[in-house]
Amino acid sequence: MNDRYDVVIAGAGPAGAQCARDLAARGYDVVVLETESEDEFPRQSNKSTAGTFPSMMASFGIPDDVVMQYTDSVVLESPKDHYVREQPGAVLEFADFKRYLVADGEDDGAEYRFDARVTAPITEGGEMVGVRYNGDEEVYGEIVIDATGPAAPLAKKLDVVDLKRENHAVGIEYEFEGIDIDRPGFADLHDAMMLRLDHAIAPGGYSWIFHTGEDTAKVGLCYIQNDIHSRYARDGFTIDDYLEHWLETDPRFRNAERLEGKQHRGSAHIQPPGQMHTDRFMAIGDTVPTVDPLWGEGINKCMQSGRMAAAAADSCLKHGDLEPTAENLEVYDTLWHQEVAPNVRNRLWMTKLLYLAENDRYDAFMRDLNRMDDETLSKANRGSPIAIAKLLELGDLPLITRLARWELGLGDLN
Repeated sequence: MNDRYDVVIAGAGPAGAQCARDLAARGYDVVVLETESEDEFPRQSNKSTAGTFPSMMASFGIPDDVVMQYTDSVVLESPKDHYVREQPGAVLEFADFKRYLVADGEDDGAEYRFDARVTAPITEGGEMVGVRYNGDEEVYGEIVIDATGPAAPLAKKLDVVDLKRENHAVGIEYEFEGIDIDRPGFADLHDAMMLRLDHAIAPGGYSWIFHTGEDTAKVGLCYIQNDIHSRYARDGFTIDDYLEHWLETDPRFRNAERLEGKQHRGSAHIQPPGQMHTDRFMAIGDTVPTVDPLWGEGINKCMQSGRMAAAAADSCLKHGDLEPTAENLEVYDTLWHQEVAPNVRNRLWMTKLLYLAENDRYDAFMRDLNRMDDETLSKANRGSPIAIAKLLELGDLPLITRLARWELGLGDLN
């Protein structure tokens, strides 16, 4: 078995698999180390609502046969109101999607090693040269990439990332049939992806219904376990309890039944990026988290980060005399901020303001969205300060002040 490659990637999620696809297509020797077994992949790592938009599908050549349902609109709900935006999208069968990325990369020459749990970086003379996995097995590369998500066994040991517990979001999702998609009194969710802001259901987070065809849908919720969550949380409630509460109280689920074997759990971090690379090393995907404030779409971000890392690796490896030092890999950081998450700090602020607001403010937010043009919302989602300001009201000032003090370490969010 070969033990030397141009690039070694830890993690076969969308970021790692896309990075491998791009590098293999350029003719590089690349190996991907994946914890799960080949027969079960991606059982444990099948952690996504898998809602995305046509731009991702087209940019990365994703085939129609991994799509559960194409959608025509995105719906935002508050406890008493809703907003509908005409926005084409796609709900993926996430397991099929991930298997496609792996198979397509293999067709171009990428090697995958399953049952390969990465444990530590290998360094020589203070320089990273490879990866240790499954205890004592080793593989070496000119460049190593961590795409393992929040686990980040390489990035953490290299002090490249610092994923804070107070920024850790947890999520749960089931697939159901028998859902009343066009229940009177609610928005019509046929061919729609719906996100709901309601602290009674997801305190400090959001819940969702993604239509997947006929009377079936993906249903779930997520929240951050920090001061925002504790302010609204019910004593003793787990994330499973909140989902059960929603299922019991929302009439759209009155006749719904869970589909066997269709449960997904996941986690991510919502925080600003710090360092993303060092000598011969880059961290991608959810190892360096970002967020889409309004739509919560993360697949495209992961895929883009994988592509930017592949471009950075190519810029070094195609020149035999250009060492992949931190300075020469700086292009990854630049591309990430330009292409993956422009205006990332503004967008994170908007995300936190959304999660902090009271339920009554969510109702007002829906009324504001319904009277504004779609372009304002799009610009705000991209981090435009002017557009974000248009969505704010005078009554939001105490909320903004509280968030600012928390960011500066001068108080909590309660």
